[in-house]
Amino acid sequence: MDETTTSLRTERLELRPVAERDVERILEYRNRPDVTRWLIRTEVDPEAFRTAWKSAADDPDDHSVAAVLDGLVIGTVSLELSDGMGQPGMPSRTEAQLGYIFDPDHSGRGYASEAVAAVVDHSFRRLGVRRITAGCFADNAASVRILEKVGMRREQHGVGDSWHAELGWLDGYTYAILAEEWERSGSPLS
Repeated sequence: MDETTTSLRTERLELRPVAERDVERILEYRNRPDVTRWLIRTEVDPEAFRTAWKSAADDPDDHSVAAVLDGLVIGTVSLELSDGMGQPGMPSRTEAQLGYIFDPDHSGRGYASEAVAAVVDHSFRRLGVRRITAGCFADNAASVRILEKVGMRREQHGVGDSWHAELGWLDGYTYAILAEEWERSGSPLS
């Protein structure tokens, strides 16, 4: 999602493209030990992080947003479009990979679920995505709660498939939702 993309609004949040001015704020919580504990990529180099966000802004398949509460960035929701698996003639850009990182100082109030649900809804209704997937460590109860709260179903339980820097090999979960499931559910958080 580039800076010309219209922002999304939820009841409490503005979801807008990440601006260069946001990167320092995102890094404040992104490299906290209580956040990196649950990320595949632990601490990131600030300059590499800035470069990655700048290139994401120019990528037509990247629809990531900053979640802003009363002018403060409290999280990000990433959404990367891709082609699914299939035979020739399959429509392109019908799959999406979802991720999110939120400041723990704002946890427990439903902000992450609210933002993720809005991005999922936008993906299906505006971007023409038909299937969204997301993954997490099985022990990350907060992430499991978010994914299930927005109506995603657990499709895979990978036993010992995810390396954790402190804990070794852990189980991982993969969640997914189809556009038709989202429509049938009536958008769980609306």
